[in-house]
Amino acid sequence: MAHGADPYADIDFDEITENTGLAPDEIKCLKVCFDLFDTKKVEFLSADDLGEIMRAMGFRPTEEELKELLLEIDEDGSGEIEFGEFCQLCATFLVEDPDMETMKRELKDAFRIYDKEGLGYITTETLRGLISELLAPLTDEELEGILDELDEDGSGSMDFDEFCEMMMTKSDGD
Repeated sequence: MAHGADPYADIDFDEITENTGLAPDEIKCLKVCFDLFDTKKVEFLSADDLGEIMRAMGFRPTEEELKELLLEIDEDGSGEIEFGEFCQLCATFLVEDPDMETMKRELKDAFRIYDKEGLGYITTETLRGLISELLAPLTDEELEGILDELDEDGSGSMDFDEFCEMMMTKSDGD
């Protein structure tokens, strides 16, 4: 499956852009968010978690809006929201304000999930767990290499700006 490959390789950007009007950078940002919420790594999100996910991303849909959106998005009624459907869903909120500020807000909400103490940074230990979960399987050596690269200043932590940079930078793979 993953060979340290491009995490966006499976995405049909043209199709999603055509369906949603989202720019490639926005789609990448949504993929990062999708992957953070897809904690079981099953390539879909549960419709039951939709409200919580939308609120975590800074959207404030009412219960009625959620029901309508779900009917519209989950066309096959599976209760599973795949990445393309997730993009369509988010696009209904993003299209009003598709700029870097919106993406930064979404990343800030994702950042808060991992900055549990509200200290304004994520420790290397938390990051180690997150990266090993997202990029498994990794050797300890590979994991340490990634952490060293991310923690350029050697502080042992990652602040929000570093987090945004990490999440929005496409790695070229070694």
